[in-house]
Amino acid sequence: MRFSANLGFLWTDLSLPDAIRAAKAAGFAAVECHWPYDTPAAEVRAALEETGLPMLGLNTSRGNPGENGLSALPGRGAKARAAVDQALDYAAATDTGAVHVMAGFAQGPEAHAAFVETLTYATARAAEAGRTILIEPLNRYDAPGYFLTTTDQATSIIAEIGAPNLKLMFDCYHVQLMEGDLSHRLEALQPQVGHIQFAGVPARGRPDVGEVNYAHVFAHIRDLGYTMPLGAEYKPGGPTEDTLGWLAPYLR
Repeated sequence: MRFSANLGFLWTDLSLPDAIRAAKAAGFAAVECHWPYDTPAAEVRAALEETGLPMLGLNTSRGNPGENGLSALPGRGAKARAAVDQALDYAAATDTGAVHVMAGFAQGPEAHAAFVETLTYATARAAEAGRTILIEPLNRYDAPGYFLTTTDQATSIIAEIGAPNLKLMFDCYHVQLMEGDLSHRLEALQPQVGHIQFAGVPARGRPDVGEVNYAHVFAHIRDLGYTMPLGAEYKPGGPTEDTLGWLAPYLR
């Protein structure tokens, strides 16, 4: 198994370029991030080239304070498209493979229509550069009121849009809290999955603590033939290096 360090949570005490270097030193095979826009893309690209690590993905802007994405917000289409453009431009400058388009806090048919419209725009723009657009269901405890909450809802939207570069971000942490049955869901949804993330459940800490047996889940993912690095998106609750015991067996 290979793993990607999500630098939105890991090594947040370091600058983004230094966090990339720390991930390389720790044995990660890739990195990903949340909102890198305060760091010049040239500095990120230099660190990626120095370490040889690919950047797998980044998020569209959350929007205004208290928001969690713009793409499903009725009446915010222009801002949502601008956020997509910003993310894809940064992805191009850093050779990042995927952009997670964040839906935001919204409900109802108008929100669905807004999300589909933004995703249609995003997939068309991303296809020009061979990039993937990801959508991710978030759980109701951490993100109450978020538009996208289940894998069924996400895969229905993926089918509705029909773009080959629109994929599901399967975060084991969120899926376990909302739906459970990780092994069967991973197997059934594998054709729609563009990236897999994980964290301990229910505290979103290191993956070797909590109710999910990730040794089993990782082995199952391997047996399904999934070969991309899995995203470690957990809150370390202290120095990141002190939480990496789970990674050591996979580096031997």
